[in-house]
Amino acid sequence: MNQETNNQTQSGTAAAWGFIIACFVVGVLILAMKHAAHPPPIDADSAAARAKALAELRVAESNALNHAGWIDQNRSLVRLPISVAMQITENEWRNPPAARSNLITRVEKATAPAPPAPAKSNPFE
Repeated sequence: MNQETNNQTQSGTAAAWGFIIACFVVGVLILAMKHAAHPPPIDADSAAARAKALAELRVAESNALNHAGWIDQNRSLVRLPISVAMQITENEWRNPPAARSNLITRVEKATAPAPPAPAKSNPFE
């Protein structure tokens, strides 16, 4: 019985040491990954470049929201400011049947499939 208790104690101690060593190895791996994957600090030049890019993006978004422009000139799709689009919609929907038919026509034109690609003239292309 003493031998059996001794074997259980040894296996329990071995399991505990195995667990401690495994936790230590995982901790070392985590520290190594933190050190290896540490991004470089942001210096003043890259911060200024990011601020400039953000300002350019905001200007482009503002222009897209507040000024008219072409989306696809071949299909006659334009981008309008929201206030202008609301006024046009308000005026068109004073006559609902005409507005519905106009809307259906515009949707069909906007979602029409692109024309097929030209046929290859050379079989080696």
